[in-house]
Amino acid sequence: MKAFLASVIALVVIAVGANFVLKGMQKPAESAYTSPTGARPN
Repeated sequence: MKAFLASVIALVVIAVGANFVLKGMQKPAESAYTSPTGARPN
C-alpha cells in the first residue's frame, strides 16, 4: 500500500511540474501569428 501511495504522489508531482513547464512554453495567439504586413489568414 505504501508503494501505491508513493507512486500516486509522484504522479501528482510530475503532472503539476509538467503543467507549469508547458504553460511557460505556450504563446498567446496574438503574438504567435503576427505578420509584418498585417494580413490575417482566413
